[in-house]
Formats: sequence, C-alpha cells, structure tokens
Amino acid sequence: MKNIPKVFCIGFHKTGTTSLYAALQILGYRVTGTVAHKWTAEQLREDGAAFCIETIKNFDAAEDMPWPHFFRELDEAYPGSKFILTTRQPEKWFTSIDNHFGHQETELNAFAYGRDKARARDNRTHWIETYLAHNQAVRDFFKDRPDDLLDIDITMGDGWAELCPFLGKNEPEAPFPAKNTSAHRTSLAYRIKRKFWLLAGKTPHPERLL
Repeated sequence: MKNIPKVFCIGFHKTGTTSLYAALQILGYRVTGTVAHKWTAEQLREDGAAFCIETIKNFDAAEDMPWPHFFRELDEAYPGSKFILTTRQPEKWFTSIDNHFGHQETELNAFAYGRDKARARDNRTHWIETYLAHNQAVRDFFKDRPDDLLDIDITMGDGWAELCPFLGKNEPEAPFPAKNTSAHRTSLAYRIKRKFWLLAGKTPHPERLL
C-alpha cells in the first residue's frame, strides 16, 4: 500500500481520546472516531482491521475504539504513520469507565474485553489487566522505533509541548483542549446536547457533544 502518513491514536477509551481528537482538529487533521457501531464482536475480530484500513483512506487521523486493537495491521498497511498512546493511572481510568458506561454491555466492550466480561462494573480486575496489557503490547511493539510512538498522559498535563514536536507541527496559540472531563460533562451545553441525543434514542458519543 502506498506510504501515506497517518496519525493513529491507540490509547483505550477514557484516556483523553476526546481531547486528542479536538487537538488534532485544531492542528488541521481530518479525524475519525469510533467506527463500526453496529458490528458484533465477532465481526470486529474477523473484519475490523480491514474495515479500519479502508476507512482511514478518507481521513488523516483516527482515535477511540476499535482503532487501538489494530495498531499492528495499521502500521503494516500505512508505513511511516505516527502512533499516539494515551494513558492514565489505571484506577482512575477504571473509575472514569465505570462512571461513564460501567453498566453497559456493548459489542465493542465484548470485542475488547471478552463476551463474558463485557460489563465493566462486574469485571474491574479483568478490565484493568486488559488495559495494562494493551499499553505494554504497544510499547513493546514500538520499542525500537521511538520516533513512531508518542506515549502521553493528558490527564497529567501532557499537551501541545509533547504532541506538536512529535507531529512536526508548530504549537497553536489556543490552549490544549480539555474535553469530556468532569467539568465539561457538567456544563450546560453538554447536558442540553446529551438530553436531545437521549430523547432521540441514541447513545451520546463524546465527539458529538463537544
């Protein structure tokens, strides 16, 4: 496949991915988020990588699920791409997961954590272990390619100073976005948009609530 530079955000959900989505947009990237909403876990395992490889043709960058699970395939399909691993302290990560959708048993959850472990609230240890294993797998994969992987913790203040040099971009004057934080989710605009999404029978996605 032709060498087209892409940016893949391969940190798990609730690690600052929505802030990174907004930051990449500020830098001029065309970004896509969660895809294959209606796919089953089995379909994602079978065809998810190929679908993501095809989908990214129309974008510059991608973030959120299920993209992190296909970093090996994406690296092979798009050599020369940049990969960003967003992380945060494991217990705080799980608390955010539990607060946001800990009761849900979605197909994306079944794909990422297993059919019998899809409900976060009942499987804390397994979810944290899966999260940590993914982060380590990414670091091991790129251990000899430090220029291709940026490992950041947005919740601890990482932002433009780390992101822009990695991508070869100048730092914008705008502050680094803080999206989908507790303060953001309690804002009036967020609550109004969320209410309309729920009334429409849809599951609110962070990107559409910004």
